[in-house]
Amino acid sequence: MNAEKFVFTFKSIGTQWEIETHEQLDHRLKQHILQRTNQFEATYSRFLQDSLVTRMATAPEGGCFDFPSDAGTLFALYDKLHTATGGAVDPLVGRDLELLGYDRTYSLTPVPEYYQAKEHERERASWSKDVIRHGTSLVTRRPLVIDVGAAGKGYLVDIVSDILIEEGFTEFIVDGSGDLHHSGESSIQVGLEHPFDPNMVIGVVNLKNRALCASAVNRRAWGDGLHHVIDARTGIPVRDVVATWVIADDAATADGLATALFFTQGEHLAEAFRFSYVRMFVDGHAEFSQNFDGELFY
Repeated sequence: MNAEKFVFTFKSIGTQWEIETHEQLDHRLKQHILQRTNQFEATYSRFLQDSLVTRMATAPEGGCFDFPSDAGTLFALYDKLHTATGGAVDPLVGRDLELLGYDRTYSLTPVPEYYQAKEHERERASWSKDVIRHGTSLVTRRPLVIDVGAAGKGYLVDIVSDILIEEGFTEFIVDGSGDLHHSGESSIQVGLEHPFDPNMVIGVVNLKNRALCASAVNRRAWGDGLHHVIDARTGIPVRDVVATWVIADDAATADGLATALFFTQGEHLAEAFRFSYVRMFVDGHAEFSQNFDGELFY
């Protein structure tokens, strides 16, 4: 973007957002974006006491929970991710995150191992077995803790991008704290931040009319080896992969695949999704897909 730039910044879902445009957003449009992001948080945040997913998590015998009309897109993506990763990506991973200390109060203190073991004696909750979906309604039979962290922020980036498109904007960048959607005639170069040194990049990617999302174990980490990237099949944080970057047509897909790459080979995921990627391992080496449009410095 070489012309004059206008930047609208705000906070949503616990992180900083920026919208960069050539034309200034008016007050009405800014309020519309803020209202929509607040609605998203009121639906999907497991940190708010009165959110919809909190009501699901505290319903003693489960129930039927009606989500917004556009939630079907997010649920369908989780269906594909759950299948493609053999269950490693699962929005019901929220309870495992709570047990490890990433709970509603941000205690960052894991529950004692004895209680974790007792919890794990029960059959693990699974998106494919424990939730019945009727369109945008979810039916449960017991309390279930949904966490849409694998794809939710990217999904919200897409929602904000769609609002701009509906308002006639054709050139913009929506940046949800590193999860990007670019629209415009000229490509931009985006640095791939080193997961252990924010002052370094491991490479750059050329981005044009697509989305870029990243995930790294250092983003939300606490304790000894504890972080937010959990294998839903085991409840244990991943160890081998430390960071991923995905470029896809939409940010929800890019965000979800950035998580899926911690568990599943890119070649396997490419059977169900169209994307390019980079992923970095704990020993420092990185790999990238043949269709990656960029450069790695490692």
